[in-house]
Amino acid sequence: MLNNYLSRRSFLGRSAIGAGAVISGEAAIQLLSTTRVWAAAAQGDLDILNFALTLEYLEADFYAQGNQAAAKLFTDQHAKDLFQLIASDEQAHVQALSDTVTKLGGKPAAKPTVKYPDGTFTDYKAFLKTSKTFEETGVGAYLGQAGSLTDPMLLQAAAGIFGVECRHAALVGKISGLPAEGGIYMGATETAKTKEDVLAAVKPFIGG
Repeated sequence: MLNNYLSRRSFLGRSAIGAGAVISGEAAIQLLSTTRVWAAAAQGDLDILNFALTLEYLEADFYAQGNQAAAKLFTDQHAKDLFQLIASDEQAHVQALSDTVTKLGGKPAAKPTVKYPDGTFTDYKAFLKTSKTFEETGVGAYLGQAGSLTDPMLLQAAAGIFGVECRHAALVGKISGLPAEGGIYMGATETAKTKEDVLAAVKPFIGG
C-alpha cells in the first residue's frame, strides 16, 4: 500500500479547475493560495480558517521534528518516505491557510508553542500514536466546521484538504497495524468533532 501511495503521489491534483470541476487536495491548495483575492470575508470564516491553521501548525511541527529524528525513528525506508511526504503536505496546508487569511483581510493565527511527551521522537510506536491522534483530530475538525463556512469556494477548498487528511489518517492507521473497521475508520461515515472536542484533544500538546 505504501509503495502504491508513494508511486502515485506525484500524479495527485493535476486536474484543471473548471466550471463544476471536482478539485483535488493539491488543487485546493492552489485555489486557496492563488485563484482570487476576496475583498472581505465574514468574521466566522476567518475564525474557522485560523482554527484550521492552528491545527495545521501542530501537525507541521510534529512531522518536521519527526523527520529531524528520522535516524532514531525509522528503520523502514517506505515509512520514512511517507512521513516526509505528509510533512510536505502539512506545511503546504499551513502556507495556504495563512495566505488565505491574509488575502481575506484577516490576521493569521500565531504559531503556538508545541510540547510532546517524552519518547515521542525516539519511540516509533509513540510517534505513530501521536500521528494518528493529530490526523484523526484534523479530520474531525474540518468536518465539524464545514457547515459553518459561508463562502462556497472556501468550503470546496477546505474539503480538498479534508480529503488529504483522511488519507493521511488511513495510511498512518495501516502502517500502525490497526484493523480496518474500528481502527482505521469507525463506521460508514466520518464523525465530526466539535471545537471543544478538538481543543481538548490537542491541549496536552500546547505549551506556554
